[in-house]
Amino acid sequence: MNTSLIVRRVLAVLIVLGLLVAGGWWMTRPKPVAVVTKPVERGVVEATIVNTRAGTVEACQRTKLSAIIGGRIELLEVKEGDRVKKGQRLMKLWNDDQKAQQFLAEKQRASSFQRQAEVCATAASAEREAKRQADLRAKGFISEARDDVARTEAEVRRAACDTAKADVAQADARIAVTRAEQGRTILVAPFDGTVAKIVGELGEYSTPSPPGVQTPPAIDLIDESCLYIKAPMDEVDAPKIKPGLPVRVSLDALPKQPLKGSVKRVAPYVSAVEKQARTVDVDIDFEIPATGRLLVGYSADVEVVLDSRPNVLRVPTAALIAGSKVMVINAETGKLEERKIKTGIANWEYTEVLEGVAEGERIVTSLEREGVKVGAGATAAPPVPAPANENKPAK
Repeated sequence: MNTSLIVRRVLAVLIVLGLLVAGGWWMTRPKPVAVVTKPVERGVVEATIVNTRAGTVEACQRTKLSAIIGGRIELLEVKEGDRVKKGQRLMKLWNDDQKAQQFLAEKQRASSFQRQAEVCATAASAEREAKRQADLRAKGFISEARDDVARTEAEVRRAACDTAKADVAQADARIAVTRAEQGRTILVAPFDGTVAKIVGELGEYSTPSPPGVQTPPAIDLIDESCLYIKAPMDEVDAPKIKPGLPVRVSLDALPKQPLKGSVKRVAPYVSAVEKQARTVDVDIDFEIPATGRLLVGYSADVEVVLDSRPNVLRVPTAALIAGSKVMVINAETGKLEERKIKTGIANWEYTEVLEGVAEGERIVTSLEREGVKVGAGATAAPPVPAPANENKPAK
């Protein structure tokens, strides 16, 4: 066998082995990771904070009424859901004993008044007699002693008249006391509103509900013509919140009807509830009165807008790495690399970019996918069409 034939066979074997090795490498090489990218764009970025627990729709005026004293319900003039006017009587407890006391006081006053008329008439007569005696004494017709007796008699009668008048005033006061005691058994509406809840029925015993005692009130009255939201905010965020800041309100009961409002009041103290984060209550007024659509007690989430910057470069907040880096695909190598950026204000959705990327550059948003890491080969996956209303500006 000549040497040239051997060389050709060796070359053929080497070529086959090279092809096999190349094929094996090709088959086992790392495949590029398909990543989702999104272009750096311009838009609105807001710095916001949200409540830590669900807020509540509250009525500007709400009172839980109970009689000052306990007693049997004798008259119930309203039912749940009734609209009432200020001063309207709602409920009355049995108070016949107090009425009897008033009747007795009125009779005693009548007697005292009659006694006053009698005694004061006598006093007036005695004063006239004393004046006549004084005139006679001046002319020398009677003695000084007789004049003194007449004057003393007039003074005594006048004192008796004054005592009778005091008795009448005392009787008037006693009548006022009995009327006040009867008022303790009557509930009247302190403002126009709607009866939300009644505890008790005719003939049942109604118990007072003083502060700190877990006794349900007799009548819960709500003025639903004025509503606001009370929301607990984390104590750390409280110093950032000022009255007048704009607020977006969303309600579970009306998921597709967001409402606008503003901060009305920030509580001057921190609420400490066992096993819960310390919070500060914030009151939110609606920009447009929401009466008729909302019910007192609805749960609500509020988003306080601390700052708003329109038409700035922004990236999805979820695409940030360690708060100041993003991942991009190197156009030359096709590999993933990190890019450091400078950020501005941010919220859970978008972060403002001050420098580090340019408008239109695409950044990786699928950081959670397996294989997404610095140096890995990557290809951009086809963008998923956004819902028709995703990019519409908020109204």
